[in-house]
Amino acid sequence: MKHRYTVFGLFISLLGVHLAAFALTADEQFLAARDAFRAGDKARLERLASTPPGYELEAYVDYWRLLLDLKDTDATTVAAFLARHENSYVGERLRVDWLRLQGKRQQWAAFDVEYPRLAQPDQDLACYALQSRRAQGDASALDDALPLWLTLIEPPEPCYPLLEALIVEKRVLADAVWARIRRQFEANKIAAAIYSMNYLPPSQTPDKKVAQMVADAPLPWLTRLPSDLAGSRMQRELAVLAIQRVARNDPRMAADQLSRISASLHAGEKAWAWGQIGWQAAQRHLPEAMEWYRQAGEAPLSDEVAQWKVRAALRVHDWGSVRATIEKMPPALAAQPAWVYWLGRAYRAGGRLDEANALFAKIAGQPDFYGNLANDELGRTTTTPPKASPPSREELLQVTAIPGVQRALAFFRLNLRTEGVKEWNWSLRGMSDRELLAASDVAQRAGMYDRAIAAADRTRTEHDYSLRYLAPFADQVRPAARNQVLDDAWVYGLMRQESRFVTSARSSVGASGLMQLMPATAKWVANKIGLKDFQQSRVNDTETNVLLGTTYMRLVLESLDNHPVLASAAYNAGPGRARRWRADRPMEGAIYAETIPFNETRDYVKKVMSNSVYYAALFDGKPQTIKSRLGVIAPRTGGEAKGEDLP
Repeated sequence: MKHRYTVFGLFISLLGVHLAAFALTADEQFLAARDAFRAGDKARLERLASTPPGYELEAYVDYWRLLLDLKDTDATTVAAFLARHENSYVGERLRVDWLRLQGKRQQWAAFDVEYPRLAQPDQDLACYALQSRRAQGDASALDDALPLWLTLIEPPEPCYPLLEALIVEKRVLADAVWARIRRQFEANKIAAAIYSMNYLPPSQTPDKKVAQMVADAPLPWLTRLPSDLAGSRMQRELAVLAIQRVARNDPRMAADQLSRISASLHAGEKAWAWGQIGWQAAQRHLPEAMEWYRQAGEAPLSDEVAQWKVRAALRVHDWGSVRATIEKMPPALAAQPAWVYWLGRAYRAGGRLDEANALFAKIAGQPDFYGNLANDELGRTTTTPPKASPPSREELLQVTAIPGVQRALAFFRLNLRTEGVKEWNWSLRGMSDRELLAASDVAQRAGMYDRAIAAADRTRTEHDYSLRYLAPFADQVRPAARNQVLDDAWVYGLMRQESRFVTSARSSVGASGLMQLMPATAKWVANKIGLKDFQQSRVNDTETNVLLGTTYMRLVLESLDNHPVLASAAYNAGPGRARRWRADRPMEGAIYAETIPFNETRDYVKKVMSNSVYYAALFDGKPQTIKSRLGVIAPRTGGEAKGEDLP
């Protein structure tokens, strides 16, 4: 009898679970299934797996069920799922998971079936593919792996067998190992560099504790170094690595130490060390930077070190060095719009006008900072292209019917932005201009402004810049800009770069809302303007965020010569840094922007200023020039502390 009641109770309990699942809406059931998957609860996931027919995200539930049992799933089941979801993002995700499993198991036959169908192979899968070719006797696999030696600074696990094969088969010798270690020190990947030391010949392999000391306490290690290093390559190489580490904090001290031991170093070692010191000095805008670069002679420079040599030369108008350095860059690097533009400027400074104009013509018309600058150099204004005809009802329906678009919209409906962005971006692949414009329109109507911009940004011949440069929240933004006496094109240009108009946006460091306000900044501004009852929870409220953000923009602008380039840099990196990055003499705004030391801030300022050009063209209906906005940056003065109270 007791047994019967136990069985009956279990039946009632299971029935209750199923009834509870049945009572959930489709979205609630999906979210519950997602929670079960993330908890690894297979039984609960199975109970929640029967989503209503036609539910947009049903494929994800099937994917999660497969993924939890993937190690025990046969290839036929995986192939069936991939066939049902071919060319979809969820299909790509399962294919990646399956390939990683087969690569780890070295099941190359199964791996080779699916790898060619992968749309976007990650580096680990590319290395598995090379491993597969080697396992099948393809002698050229190591030829294709060789470029990874210097470019793959921090390799994923599947790439190590290839790197080690290059050593074993003597495709890479000690010189190349030290070159790799130097690159890893440049990239501050110290653990990877110390691991690479295992590939050195025994006579050149440092003790791990010594290598770690060189990385962690380079100056004390250098001061104890004997004066004569000529007989030991290991000691010489460690010495220049220590010089590099010292230079990261104090280039002048590094230069002193290098001068002290210079006579013991070989020419290539010495040249690399001077290049490293020049690089670090250039990022600090030290006047000695170009002299230290010159002491590196004709030694090859890594991409990052070469780019900073150009920037150091720009700061002092050394157009000869700008030209020579860019001309020596690898073709792919030299072809980037930044270096096409600055090489054109160097040619123009040297009187080579036809060559300069030919370079400007290559990038003129591109909707970005350097395209805008090239337009100015050729005497052209920047304006918006003719507006494409709006998408028809049929075009909108066709795009909305795309399964990936439906999944993206469903994810956004559930406030799962990360998943929605991935589905949306995947769905844009291969779209025609008309489809992209329709997708942008669909996203705008759904309030997904960042996705509307992402779609409109991709058009090639038909454009709608009112979608590419959306200006939502006009009822809040335009009056706030007027109240603060700010150029609304600049305000929108900054906001577009900060948040792409996502009101709930939150950065990794805690900045929030449309204008990405840091908590301390929001509180400081609220106190400054006497905003009563301000709570941090209000920072994502559109009106509050715009009020605080535009007020801060005006305060920063006033403290920095009313110059939007300086103020843009300050908004991203702080007013104190924006001041310190000025020079001792007037400097054109484009050079100031190019020589900002922080990669993020440098890219940010260029994009904000280019954005503002297009917003002004849309708002005013008139052609624009970016140089009129970039202007000239006044030199440093004795009053550098002005405005230091700004957060």
